[in-house]
Amino acid sequence: MSNLSIFKIGIGPSSSHTLGPMIASNLFCELLINKNLLDITHTIKCTLYGSLSLTGKGHLSDKALMWGLSGITPKMATPKIQQEVLDLVLDNKILNLHSCKKITFDYEKNIEFCNDFLPLHENGLEFFALNSNNEILLQERYYSIGGGFVKTEQEMQQNDDKETQKLDISINNAKELILEAKKRKKNLSKISMAYERQFHSKSHIVEYCLSMWQVMQESFKSGCNPSSLELPGPLKLHRRAKELSERIKPSTDPFGILDYVSLYAIAIAEENAGGGRVVTAPTNGACAVIPSVMLYLKNHSVGFSDETAVDFLLSAMMIGSLYKKNASISGAEAGCQAEIGSASSMAAAAMVSVLGGNIDQACSAAEIAMEHHLGLTCDPAFGLVQIPCIERNAFGAIKAISAARMAMNRKSHPVVSLDNVIATMYQTGKDMNSKYRETALGGLAKTLSKSKSVC
Repeated sequence: MSNLSIFKIGIGPSSSHTLGPMIASNLFCELLINKNLLDITHTIKCTLYGSLSLTGKGHLSDKALMWGLSGITPKMATPKIQQEVLDLVLDNKILNLHSCKKITFDYEKNIEFCNDFLPLHENGLEFFALNSNNEILLQERYYSIGGGFVKTEQEMQQNDDKETQKLDISINNAKELILEAKKRKKNLSKISMAYERQFHSKSHIVEYCLSMWQVMQESFKSGCNPSSLELPGPLKLHRRAKELSERIKPSTDPFGILDYVSLYAIAIAEENAGGGRVVTAPTNGACAVIPSVMLYLKNHSVGFSDETAVDFLLSAMMIGSLYKKNASISGAEAGCQAEIGSASSMAAAAMVSVLGGNIDQACSAAEIAMEHHLGLTCDPAFGLVQIPCIERNAFGAIKAISAARMAMNRKSHPVVSLDNVIATMYQTGKDMNSKYRETALGGLAKTLSKSKSVC
């Protein structure tokens, strides 16, 4: 399975809770068409379960359902198109199914929020297509497993993430990654390219990576020049990136570089929180970590080029694939350690690789970065990807840079392997109380929602 989809263009604020439901809705429409049921469908009913229900409105999961069922894909989702869909449904109780058939759709009746958790994943959703006699034509259950990846119930039961087809280069864990890289005398970026060449041409891989890098840079620029200085939602959070970008200047302060890294992260994370276009890296909630480290290298070091950007993203996606295969990149399943922690780990390894480090150093950097995110909860206030998520991206980027430098400067052999820390992260997430895993039922989310004022 190709790893390119670890990075994909999406809309904010959440890959699991916004992008995932939109993609699931797209898939359900395609299923209706394939089964020749679209013409006789009178209405659609949707149920959001577990974490998708508990934080659904803050994460725009309900709106994502309406966008996706209307045939809107993430790449098409401009603010104008999104608003047109919502106006049609909320004002007229009509949904243009797959952009080709108008059906009745009452938001209050056709979208159900069920706080019960389904057994296979914390992010579940279900669709029912009904005919004019209110009879079920088609029913399908999906799971949004993180990073905008969606699986059906059958796919979840098959657990098809790991390589099953016979490949010349098969990599399922860090141990296999290191062995393959050493056998072929390649660093992390080069073994990742060789792996991807089994699925795509080199030109396609390069073009894909550069398109992701371009959107990352655009997200930063948009975050520094927002149309509104207030983020949506009850927190009425003031955007900080615009003022920060105008205020910070190069200085002799040795810690001044941290201000720039924070600026990159805050700008992109605010763009995501405002529902803007970002790259899942590997998730929307952690979308600013990897581009912040790349911008740090581009703007504050020598020799960063498009080729470097491609190598960086190839390195990061290989590490990200290990988390996706052997643990989780879903905050609802394993806490924020699965999102910010994975992103920081990916960025650390990629930074080592593009700075000339070998495969052992890259995997050591990935391990160090994740080790110091273990136990990180996902407790977004009001179900919004704002507090603590925006600042958390900045800390994830700074930790990645520190981890990369530590790994490249060490001479001793690490005791803890990357596979060890990935397994530990997943087990920690599973042991974590569910109210701290993107349900907004505990931690900072609960404390802040109870307070009378926001500081």
